Amino acid sequence: MNTETKKKTAKASKGTAKKDPKKIQVIEGMNLKEISEIIGIKAKDLINDLRKKRFNVGGNDTLNAALMDAVSQITKIDIDLISLEEETQKQAESKPENLVEKPPVVTIMGHVDHGKTTLLDAFRESNLVQKEAGGITQHIGAYQILHNDRKITFVDTPGHEAFTQLRARGAKVTDIVILIVAADDGVMPQTKEAINHAKAADVPIIVAINKTDKPEADLDRTKQQLSQEGLLIEEWGGDVVSVDISATEKTNLNELLEMILLLSEVMEIKGNPTVPAQGVILEARLDAQKGPVATVIIQHGTLNQREAFVSGMCFGKARALFDKNGKSVKKAELSMPVEVLGFSEVPNAGDYFQVVKDLETAKRIAQYRLSLVKKEEPTRPEHLTLDQLFKKIEEGDVKELALIIKGDVHGSVEVLTDTLPNLSTDKVKIKIFHAATGTISESDILLASASNAIIIGYNVKPQQAILDMAKEEKVEIRSYNVIYQLIDDIKKAMKGLLDPISKETYLGRAEVRRIFHIPRLGSIAGCLVTEGKITRNSEVRIIRNDEVLHKGKISSLKHLKNNVTEVKKDYECGIGIEKFKDIQEGDAIEAFIIEKVMPE
Repeated sequence: MNTETKKKTAKASKGTAKKDPKKIQVIEGMNLKEISEIIGIKAKDLINDLRKKRFNVGGNDTLNAALMDAVSQITKIDIDLISLEEETQKQAESKPENLVEKPPVVTIMGHVDHGKTTLLDAFRESNLVQKEAGGITQHIGAYQILHNDRKITFVDTPGHEAFTQLRARGAKVTDIVILIVAADDGVMPQTKEAINHAKAADVPIIVAINKTDKPEADLDRTKQQLSQEGLLIEEWGGDVVSVDISATEKTNLNELLEMILLLSEVMEIKGNPTVPAQGVILEARLDAQKGPVATVIIQHGTLNQREAFVSGMCFGKARALFDKNGKSVKKAELSMPVEVLGFSEVPNAGDYFQVVKDLETAKRIAQYRLSLVKKEEPTRPEHLTLDQLFKKIEEGDVKELALIIKGDVHGSVEVLTDTLPNLSTDKVKIKIFHAATGTISESDILLASASNAIIIGYNVKPQQAILDMAKEEKVEIRSYNVIYQLIDDIKKAMKGLLDPISKETYLGRAEVRRIFHIPRLGSIAGCLVTEGKITRNSEVRIIRNDEVLHKGKISSLKHLKNNVTEVKKDYECGIGIEKFKDIQEGDAIEAFIIEKVMPE
């Protein structure tokens, strides 16, 4: 390089290069044109030199490991490739004068039924408990409240032990942990887990001893148990803040909020509002109307509508932002939890969220990250149903149980993928073959058929067409809406204690062409069987305009004038329905049978 080129190199590398001109830092996802500008040489010359080394590249090609080595050899410059998040984090904290105080992010942790959701309800005067399946919080949520003109962001983590991973993720993004302990129950297993997560994340803890209004409350015993776990409260000569509360009676809640604000002042929690927005994905799901949606907590900067972003291997543009009440907002500021629409696909909870200059940059970075992921070839474990599991284990015919997990939100899917393999025994290993958010699809059925796996659906209901396809492919689908019930079923199946289940078997479908009114018999539907068959002993659904009007039994089944037990596809028949007179032309009749299936 000549003197002029060296000057250009130093100037172009300012902010990204170190003082040594022979070593520079570049950000992942940069293309060769951008790299050449940082180095200070013409992109055309760099590309020509690369082509001489048999790299068929252009200016828009993204830098990868092989290209990075080649560019280093050509330019005699060491290139240090750093992540986008690493670079933007440095930028956010590089100028202390731009840092301002931001609302603390507080995570509420503790044992199941010790009052976490009730406490949060009391803070924001709503009622989530009645909305949750089984009374247990199923997904992480984040909410912001105002106390004495100051904002506090709360992260509500689930209470059941199966949600350990979600609870750990909550601690990663939080500034302060409120450990809620019931005075009548004391320190329980999940209380200890919460303490360990908070300590591992190096997050200060405020203890909230709840249910102090109960006659059986024992504050001294609870505080003694806490000291045994390494939490010595101030009252006992320690340094851990403790507040005695009653979430239901709303006793001492203001004191608890004051302690949060006081501790946040001491900690000097700050963020930089001047840099491009960056934060963390707290929760993500696939919404039937909105598409991929994620809850993001902003840690630096301000997120505005229509800004491009990248998160893990996903990218997009913020098409819409919604606050905790589902109200559309134009921007999200420091520590604000916001629901973001516009992702290319459902991101992973816990991934960083970073605003970039345009959608093309976001897409390029996401594609670069995707190219680094090595896809493993799927294995083909032996097929069996959950009912058959114990028998196969005893016979020694099964060593691996393959599962495909589909859930409504990423957090639940992640918990299942972490929890279910831990149920493995020395006789059978549980392996998650595939896990994703969204409804059960045809591709899931085909994958399960090819890999001999069982499909577990959590908070997702397969359509009839999918159930039909599963039957044809002999694929078992199990649906649940509370995770511990799912886990209990797996445990019972492995011990041979699985309860009998009701299985619906679809038989066929008929279309009503005419209505005949027969004295003493009532209305008879003249039908054409269009799918499968209709049997005399089957149950039926009457469907009109895609809505189920009635479920019942067949009272009579005729072909021509003869009573029959079965009518197959493409044949006409007369069908009488018990206790249903409102049958109309154009209605559809679906026939099915319900069977109690015992474990084999």
